[in-house]
Amino acid sequence: MLLSGPPGTGKSRAALEKLHAMMLANPGARGLIVRKTLVSLGSTGLVTWREKVAAESIAAGPVVWYGGSQQEAAAYRYSNGSVVVVGGLDKPQKVMSSEYDVIFVQEAIELAIDDWEALTTRLRNGVISFQQLIADYNPWTPTPWLKARAVRGDTVMLHSRHEDNPVLFRPDGTLTMVGQDYIGKLDKLTGVRFHRLRHGKWVAAEGLIYEDWDPAVHLLDRIPIPQEWTRWWTVDFGYTNPFVWQDWAEDPDGRLYLVREIYRTRRLVEDHAKDILRLVAPGGTWAEPRPSAIICDHLLPPAALDQPRQRRQPDPVSVAPPRPTTELAAEHLVLMTEHQQLSLFGQIRAGQHRHKPA
Repeated sequence: MLLSGPPGTGKSRAALEKLHAMMLANPGARGLIVRKTLVSLGSTGLVTWREKVAAESIAAGPVVWYGGSQQEAAAYRYSNGSVVVVGGLDKPQKVMSSEYDVIFVQEAIELAIDDWEALTTRLRNGVISFQQLIADYNPWTPTPWLKARAVRGDTVMLHSRHEDNPVLFRPDGTLTMVGQDYIGKLDKLTGVRFHRLRHGKWVAAEGLIYEDWDPAVHLLDRIPIPQEWTRWWTVDFGYTNPFVWQDWAEDPDGRLYLVREIYRTRRLVEDHAKDILRLVAPGGTWAEPRPSAIICDHLLPPAALDQPRQRRQPDPVSVAPPRPTTELAAEHLVLMTEHQQLSLFGQIRAGQHRHKPA
């Protein structure tokens, strides 16, 4: 589970509170608090843990600090036999040699996919009825592998906002005294810093990636799409860079809903076309409304058409020469929208003509 949001929304506090509660409720359970480096963890997550989350238990005695040894990692030990190990992936020997029920990763943006997958192999202690990897994430720049996991459904992404933090906002939505000071400072930021730190948007240094994206507004649970809604397809050609196909539905009020998407690299256009047909016309019969239009790149550059030669080798028994990529793409996509006679090849040619030097 990935908690995504700007600093100050309470992501780390919520994850640590859950970890502490699970250790108290499940004698003998094992947890891990980890960050890319142990030094950075000591000045961030462990401060919250020690001074806010487990402070009462530490003061009363049920939780004690163990500084570690050559054989064992440093950890907080519970009187009921539970243990919360702390460590950094820069020195993984001790933390990665054990098994856990729950792992909390602070600042998942620092991890590589190899780190993440290695941690998942440690979730096998079996004391708690489920094993879970929890991480927090301050949107700084889009992290492709993290986003890809969320899109595939391999990781649940929950979005946290300042309005969720009771230290900053009251239940009626008004600011507390602390909130007035902190949010007031954030609202005075400009450019990239404002979008990152105030609204938690996925922003790159050169500008916004999703300029108006707000998960609380734009991310919906899947709903049935009525057959009468107008459908639109968009295509962004690519080979080394991703090929993207999106299927959009427009409701009677003009709002667009993304129904499905293909986002892949290093595949031929003809293969993408076959995949699309399998989705919308399984067995050769259309299962949903055909698109009113296909909106494509206005121009396919020569490099894209060559995708290393962007065509399959001829069958050994065939004597017919391979056809150009544009023709293959046009053939498949025209078949999809035959009722409208949309010729992708004609659109490409028109785009080339329009963009000739004056």
